[in-house]
Amino acid sequence: MEFMTLKRIFKQLFNIGLLSCLSFTTMAQVVLVDGYVRAMPATVPNTAAYLTLENHGAATRLVAVEAPFAKEAQLHTLIEENGVIKMRQVSGFDIDSHASLILSESGNHIMLMGLLSPLEVDSSVAMTLKFADGTEQQINLPVKKQASTSDAEHHHHHHH
Repeated sequence: MEFMTLKRIFKQLFNIGLLSCLSFTTMAQVVLVDGYVRAMPATVPNTAAYLTLENHGAATRLVAVEAPFAKEAQLHTLIEENGVIKMRQVSGFDIDSHASLILSESGNHIMLMGLLSPLEVDSSVAMTLKFADGTEQQINLPVKKQASTSDAEHHHHHHH
């Protein structure tokens, strides 16, 4: 009798756990792994956000970012033309199923233009990521001077 009661309890707990895992994955297919917004001197009106997203679901596309602390947020890439590196706005970044999107200082990134006020180092800013399927995701990123080498190395060895 006691065994049967325990078996029923564990079965219920297992089902609840399974359902919560399934609903969590459908809501959080794309997960923010790491990121920051670069702090700039008060006289500089623009900055950039760098982050790493992992996609645990179906392929998707990041198509826009809202940043209430800036007049405009744009998705940018770096291209080389005649030996000169130039920044260009793009319409979005594809994130394959079970892959990562890395927005870094040396490549794709989010430009934040027309800061409404200088960003304080060690503060945090909220942004909304918008995807092609209409979903949105709120994220908070710390404001840093720049990623230290040890941080970057630490995160390269993380989540593998």
